[in-house]
Amino acid sequence: MVTTEKSAIEKTLFSYRDALNASDVSKVLTLYSNDGVFMPSNAPTAIGQEQVKDAYAFVFNAIQLNIEFFIDEIVVNGDYAFVRTTSKGTTLIHATGQRVPEENRELFVLHKAGGQWKIARYMFNKMQ
Repeated sequence: MVTTEKSAIEKTLFSYRDALNASDVSKVLTLYSNDGVFMPSNAPTAIGQEQVKDAYAFVFNAIQLNIEFFIDEIVVNGDYAFVRTTSKGTTLIHATGQRVPEENRELFVLHKAGGQWKIARYMFNKMQ
């Protein structure tokens, strides 16, 4: 059972990675719970679908990500899971056209509702 849940969680995270790399706000939103919270580095916390939508629209307007996620840990406890990841790749800054290295560590809290794992809380920060 835990292996099945971990596989489903991995699928959610890789769908999130794909949505980030595609700068697809609507796809990101489908992966968040209705009351999801996005806590980006150096930016305000976004709570709920509308604020999360606006936060990602702002991010995608400023940059284009090209990253890969590496899953370090998945802990499943009932309908909640805690996931620790790192990501690495590049960021294209739209304003300058400059491509810079991107490397973060992330903490996800996922909640399973209606048979689907959704991002309930997400926080990341730079590793360097």
